[in-house]
Amino acid sequence: MSRRENVIVGLDIGTTKICAIVAERRPDGVEVIGVGVAPCGGLRKGVVVDIESTVVSIRKAIEDAESTACCDIDGAYVGIAGGHVKAINCHGAIPLKTGEVRPIDVQRVIEAATTVAIPIDREVIHTIPQEFVIDGEEGIRDPIGMSGSVLEAWVHIVTGAVSAAQNLVKCANKAGLNVHDIILQPLASAEAVLTKDEKELGVALIDIGGGTSDLAIFSEGAIKHSSVLQLAGNQITGDIALGLRTPVGEAERLKLNYGCSLASMVDEDEVIEVPSLGGRRPRVISRHALAEIIEMRVDETLQLVDKEIKKAGLEDAIASGIVLTGGSANLVGLPELAERIFDLPVRRGAPREVGGLGEVVSSPKYATGVGLVLAGARNGHESKFRIRDENIFSRVTMRMKEWFQEVFV
Repeated sequence: MSRRENVIVGLDIGTTKICAIVAERRPDGVEVIGVGVAPCGGLRKGVVVDIESTVVSIRKAIEDAESTACCDIDGAYVGIAGGHVKAINCHGAIPLKTGEVRPIDVQRVIEAATTVAIPIDREVIHTIPQEFVIDGEEGIRDPIGMSGSVLEAWVHIVTGAVSAAQNLVKCANKAGLNVHDIILQPLASAEAVLTKDEKELGVALIDIGGGTSDLAIFSEGAIKHSSVLQLAGNQITGDIALGLRTPVGEAERLKLNYGCSLASMVDEDEVIEVPSLGGRRPRVISRHALAEIIEMRVDETLQLVDKEIKKAGLEDAIASGIVLTGGSANLVGLPELAERIFDLPVRRGAPREVGGLGEVVSSPKYATGVGLVLAGARNGHESKFRIRDENIFSRVTMRMKEWFQEVFV
């Protein structure tokens, strides 16, 4: 196979699956030309715990994507998530010596806002400008050229464990890939499924994956809050396996084929066959009982998200509602249950405005992969690097800062 020009690859390394999306830049956007998906057992709650197993899964996903796209892949934009990711909003201010905001002033005020103490085992992943203030005038998005005496900035700082990011890069490198950039997964998902109007009016994105549930809140066009919860699809599967005394693999199958997040939507007379443990005979149970198990865990997860939104003081800032994405968002009844809990409009978020194999990836489970491709298309840089020295993570961080400043400043 040959290498094609303008190819962008997004690599979503998740707890339960690895997804590779291949796209080409077009004058009117991006066109998906290849998709590869492989099961993954090398991560726990979004963090690599088995490098060799993860490398094997990455290679399988890339090989499938190459076969579909009919081209060789040598690099990708990689998503990062997991419980180690933390975020805070910070403020900085500087005097304007010339009375007018210059690009160097924007850089200085962002640096002033990021002068927070970061533990030695953590590193800044993203520094995202939220808004600028000039002489008390708030809500400024692009201050360059404006007059004033004091420039202030509010920024959203995302940090992660150095080792977690290094291990992601190492897995990609061992699978034969260069890493162009590392991007926070819920931000990538937001790129794929949220509209500009939703970000302006205020929206909460809930990305429910296999290992973690990621929350990202946008308002007035900027990210206001992000966090990671340790409850997700795997916990639902585990509850089913425990409650119905069935193997985990069968519990996952039951969840996907018969699961429902709202027991009231299921006919109590409907029955399903459940395989038993230890070679015992299968049992027949009510599908309603399965839905009750799922509803309890999903309700708990969404209640925790609701508490997180209220803790951040942003419950009144998400007027356009909730968008659910990630593999677990496909559960029947999930939007209906979420509407009861949040008392807001809720919809599933699937990738939009992509050509080519757009229908193939029009599912919430592909949101992060497609978002990584869209982020790469915005990026436009072709930096490539491998882990060869201790400063690799600093270089990753520098590239990510550059990309986000291009998008938000």
